[in-house]
Amino acid sequence: MPSLNHRRLGRTDLLVSELGLGAMDTPQSDQGEETLRLALDLGINFIDTARIYQGSEYLIGKVIRAREDKGFHIASKTINRTRDGAQYDIDRSLRLLGLDSIALYQLDDVSTPEDWLAVMSEEGSLAGLQAARERGLIGHIGMSSHNLEVLEKAITCGEFDTVMLEYSAFFRDTERLIVLARERDVGVIVMRPLGGSGRMSFLRTRMAAEHEASLTPARLLTYVLSNPDISVAIAGVRYPSRVRENVETASTYTPFDEAARREVEREAGLLF
Repeated sequence: MPSLNHRRLGRTDLLVSELGLGAMDTPQSDQGEETLRLALDLGINFIDTARIYQGSEYLIGKVIRAREDKGFHIASKTINRTRDGAQYDIDRSLRLLGLDSIALYQLDDVSTPEDWLAVMSEEGSLAGLQAARERGLIGHIGMSSHNLEVLEKAITCGEFDTVMLEYSAFFRDTERLIVLARERDVGVIVMRPLGGSGRMSFLRTRMAAEHEASLTPARLLTYVLSNPDISVAIAGVRYPSRVRENVETASTYTPFDEAARREVEREAGLLF
């Protein structure tokens, strides 16, 4: 199988595989350990988790402790909005993951104006991440959000190295922000590149029934990866078979031209 391509994660010094792994639901599978090991074996070097993802940091720590090759990057998040709370979460993440430093730590789901004011205050969680960075406990600071206005503030304020946002053929409202992030050298981490688990369950059921459904997970992933302004797309996976499918797509795809992109968007609009 050809190797995965790598992209710059914005202004950070990290080169990440353009296909990452979202580990929120991985612990819910009895094949979670095998899934993570296979992802790393196949060249995925960016794994995203969070303190509130039950069992995720523990599972990742269990897997990566056993690996001699440490050529991967772990990103975690805190939902805490206070300086002290964020620092506590970072210390907890470090213990569970078994790491001396975490490559990227993010403020999780800052999706209301009130959240933004809280994390940006003098005693807010951004200050906690900045203190941890000064201590060498984390390398870079990011934010995840579902709010377009908050994302724009995060991109333009100069405090965040990365943003995590939703983007897919089903959801294109963030396209302008992705361009803005490129202009500001802020790394873009794409969540839900296939449209979310509900859509995938429906789509796979439809594919099984019709056998030749044109809108496939491979085409949806290719759609996102065809955007040169993103850094990495994190697909959430529970099973090794899904890892193999996604890596096969990401290592062999040909970027869509404009006509192909518009066709995928049309099909996605008809489906949902």
